[in-house]
Amino acid sequence: MIVFDLCCAAGDHRFEAWFKSSESFADQQARGLIACPVCGDSEVRKAVMAPRVGAKSNQGAVSAAPPSPTGAKDDTAEISPELVRKVMAGIAAKQAEMLPQSRWVGREFADAARAMHEGRAKDDLIHGQTSPEEAQALRDDGIAAMPLLVPFAPPDALN
Repeated sequence: MIVFDLCCAAGDHRFEAWFKSSESFADQQARGLIACPVCGDSEVRKAVMAPRVGAKSNQGAVSAAPPSPTGAKDDTAEISPELVRKVMAGIAAKQAEMLPQSRWVGREFADAARAMHEGRAKDDLIHGQTSPEEAQALRDDGIAAMPLLVPFAPPDALN
């Protein structure tokens, strides 16, 4: 298995993905099977990434990034697991607050969103399921839709 840092063309969102091989990544990329988890864009490319090389067993760990020679502060050094947990908890709380205010439309999400956009249905907050291709078609037509960032169980899947 190999991990790549990837980046979408639409929003320059950076994310990680695992592949069987470099060839597997190229094949999936060519077929449009890889999508940005933030915006759903299927036009992704490899992002610049630092190699993950483990220290020799007889040597201590070495810092991956030496201090900046200019003394400039590196913003990525501020990201801690605590901060990530706090941000994810905030996203989950906001999503949990918004879902009860919206209507579940299931697999009819793309059709319902398109009908509202075209004025054939009353504007409403909706959530549901759609394929990456349908989500891309909505974006191509200027219809605002975004994936839920926190895993969500559809109402019909709950006990």
